[in-house]
Amino acid sequence: MNTLFRSSLVDTAEHHAMLRDSVGKLVGRYGRKYFQEVTKAKQKPTELWNELGRAGFLGVHAPEAHGGSGAGLADYHVVVEEVAANGCPILSLVINSICVPILDQHASDDLKKAWLPGLADGSRRLAFAITEPDAGTNTHKISTVVRKSGKGWTLSGTKYWTSAVDESDGIMVVARGETLDAKGRAPLSLFIVPADAPGISRTPIETALHVPETQFMMFFDNVQLDEGSLIGVEGQGLKQVFAGLNPERVCAAAINNGISRFALERGAQYARERKVWDVPIGAHQGIAHPLAKAFAAVQQARLMTARAAQLSDEGSAEAGEAANLAKFAAADASLEALDQAIQIHGGNGLSIEYGLADLWFVARLHKTAPVSREMILNFVAQHSLGLPKSY
Repeated sequence: MNTLFRSSLVDTAEHHAMLRDSVGKLVGRYGRKYFQEVTKAKQKPTELWNELGRAGFLGVHAPEAHGGSGAGLADYHVVVEEVAANGCPILSLVINSICVPILDQHASDDLKKAWLPGLADGSRRLAFAITEPDAGTNTHKISTVVRKSGKGWTLSGTKYWTSAVDESDGIMVVARGETLDAKGRAPLSLFIVPADAPGISRTPIETALHVPETQFMMFFDNVQLDEGSLIGVEGQGLKQVFAGLNPERVCAAAINNGISRFALERGAQYARERKVWDVPIGAHQGIAHPLAKAFAAVQQARLMTARAAQLSDEGSAEAGEAANLAKFAAADASLEALDQAIQIHGGNGLSIEYGLADLWFVARLHKTAPVSREMILNFVAQHSLGLPKSY
């Protein structure tokens, strides 16, 4: 087993420095221009994804028994950040952070063998379908339903903002049972559905995001599922979903932290090189101080993200709070860093050529997804500060 992924063998800081260097060298061979060109051509960064898989970076958080390195989220979020810091914010890395721990902690041995090795080496892909047009953050209100059908199930319903289905072999779907309780809720269950199963259709959602991943409205019309498609125990889906929610927030934060680093590097470089009246513009405090302030906020977000990853790996009760705060801080910090970098470039900052303006909505995405900043504040108010529940 490659010792690069074994934190126990070296000091954590040194280990992560090695990991960052290795990922950075690999992704640096592709870089921002590659990512922009792939996105503009409506193609996928397949070469980069496959090379990340072959190098073992996609599976650092997957169990060793199923082809991963067993190093956990502490290492995986480093990979996610470093990929974005080299100008390639791949949103599918976040999907991988959701599906791997859910499968690892709750799936049958057959499902683990079928999916985890491929997710770890990049040869297989899963999409994650939970959001619905009329449910939003309230997962209890989803309407996608599964009904018993012989030895399996029949799945029907609609999902919204399901990412990268066109690149995926399967879809991890959250669905409810038929019988509702007095509050209109039903037990949730998780299934893996083949992406090409009969009865599935999809409609692309046009977005402002400059990323290769396409977002879809998904329709499941009496899709037949065999008994082996169920993840874990029927009706325990909410518990199973939570195994992937903290990693999702941490890796969303990691993407924003990577975007922040990319923006700050470009902004600082331009401020050092651009001269007005024979003086680098970075010599002026009006340029230097906003960039330095943005740097401080980014470093704070990175520290919180690393802490959240560590707590998640430890199974700490504090992991949820830390993961939410990390995503909250990283989203705000990245928008400030990106805004300052764009401003320093003047008119050039709005040119796609300089690689900053087309990152804006990717960074902005994580103020809303995977959970809105308002719901994070609700969580903190209730669980961290002990205030009455507001919703």
